Amino acid sequence: MTYIFLQQYWWFIISLLGALLVFLMFVQGANSLVYSLGYTEDGQRKIIESTGRKWEITFTTLVTFGGAFFASFPLFYSTSFGGAYWLWMIILFSFVLQAVSYEFQHRKGNLLGTRTYRWFLVLNGIIGPLLLGAAVATLFNGSNFFVEKASLTNISAPVISRWANASAGLDALLDPWNLVLGFAVMFLARILGILYIINNVKDEDIRSRGSVRLIGSTVPFLVLFLAFFIRTMLKDGYAVDPATGVVFMEPMKYLHNYLDMWPLAMLTVIGVVLLLYAIVRTILSHTYIKGIWPAGIGVVLVVLSMLLVAGWGNTAYYPSNASLQCSLTIANSCSSEFTLRTMFYVSLLVPFVFGYIAYVWRVMDKK
Repeated sequence: MTYIFLQQYWWFIISLLGALLVFLMFVQGANSLVYSLGYTEDGQRKIIESTGRKWEITFTTLVTFGGAFFASFPLFYSTSFGGAYWLWMIILFSFVLQAVSYEFQHRKGNLLGTRTYRWFLVLNGIIGPLLLGAAVATLFNGSNFFVEKASLTNISAPVISRWANASAGLDALLDPWNLVLGFAVMFLARILGILYIINNVKDEDIRSRGSVRLIGSTVPFLVLFLAFFIRTMLKDGYAVDPATGVVFMEPMKYLHNYLDMWPLAMLTVIGVVLLLYAIVRTILSHTYIKGIWPAGIGVVLVVLSMLLVAGWGNTAYYPSNASLQCSLTIANSCSSEFTLRTMFYVSLLVPFVFGYIAYVWRVMDKK
């Protein structure tokens, strides 16, 4: 195994974890619609009990995603998680609200009351996917940061990267295209949440309302996602000269990546078809309740291919709008060969982890 292979391999692992995280945000999507899908107290209780059996899987995947980034691409971790800390802190705080809500909403004598804790779940269901989508959009649109590796020799301030302004990452929300993808991910989470509830909650009243809400989430999702995707394919991208490491702007770079790596384009097409199939069949057939599975597979394929396109093909996966040459690439931001090689052997246990998740999923559904 060469160093280059290990670098590309770990970007694949990171992309796969990110894709799984987007799929698992069906928990947030369902919670954001708890009052819309469940008009009665009994209906709301059924939805929350259903998502309550899965929220820990989503949270664990989020933590694993961050941990894998730290181990394999530490410079990204220090730049994004350290520099854009307000953006990530708000995301994490919303997930903390979720955990607190599940823990305390049914406890007797809680001070805030059940309804307040349920609104915490709604907030997590909106803020979490929205800001995560906006954060992912910065991989294509860039962020404002500097990387100064020589600063490591500065004993008084050995900080390798810093944000270019005082916003600590909140400036990402000033780019309308970041918000476009953010809202697209939010509506996608709602689509997945509805499909999950239809499959998991045996309540015809909830299922009938879910089919209607599915249309209301699908239309804005398609408009927002297609707008972001088409614009990304046509805009200038951040290319890297593999010989010198110099970053430069290349017209339609991401479209060229798809054309050069055509299997990823095929994955995207297959993923979109699976998602649309699940949505359309669920809307048209009142007896079809398994849409979450083709939709979930489709979402994983699309997100996986997009993240691979953002990093593979001599592309800067975390561009700097403050200084183009400070942009992060797979080559200049990864861990040492020894670290990546050691973690490669550890990653061989990933299929067993997936098997454990599937086992826990089935056990929880039987409760």
